[in-house]
Amino acid sequence: MSQAPDPNTLETDRLILRPQRVGDAAIFHQLWTERDARVPPHRQIGPDGRPTEADIVSHIRAQQGGSSLGLLTVERKGAAVIGYCGLVFNGNGEAGEPELAFELLRDFHNHGYATEAAWAVISRAADFGYPRLWATVWDWNVSSRRVLEKLGFRDTGRVNADSVHGRSLLTVRDV
Repeated sequence: MSQAPDPNTLETDRLILRPQRVGDAAIFHQLWTERDARVPPHRQIGPDGRPTEADIVSHIRAQQGGSSLGLLTVERKGAAVIGYCGLVFNGNGEAGEPELAFELLRDFHNHGYATEAAWAVISRAADFGYPRLWATVWDWNVSSRRVLEKLGFRDTGRVNADSVHGRSLLTVRDV
C-alpha cells in the first residue's frame, strides 16, 4: 500500500479509499437495493422506501469531518465508486477496538477488491496503534467470510445474533 498525499486517503495498486462525499450517495443507495434478502430489515430498503438517496446524503453530511479511519468510499483508480470499507467505532468488539466493515456492489465481487481495500484499512489501523480489529459476518455470507479468513480474522465462537436471518458471527484479528 502506498499512501496518497491526503492523509485521509488510502491508495492501493487498483483502488483509492477516500472520505465519503455527497456524490457517493447514489452508489450507497444501490448497495442497499442489492442486499441479500436474508439481511435484517433494518439494513434493507423499507416498505416506505427508506433510506432514500436524500437520507444517505444527510448521513454523509453528518459524518463529514469525522475520523479518517471511519468508513471510506472505495473507488477503482480511473473508474467509478464500487463501495465502502473502513472502521466502525461503535461496533461489536471490545471497547476502544474498532470493527472492520466493507460492502461492494455485486458487479465487483470476486475480484479481490474487498480484500485489497481491507488490507489498506488494516495497515492504517496498525499505524494508529489499534491492537485488534473485530468484524461481524452472517454465517451464510460465504464470500465475506472468505475475505475475513484471507485477512487473518478468526472466529471467536461468539454469536451476536441468532435469528430468522441466520447467525451473526464475531471474528477478531490482532493488528
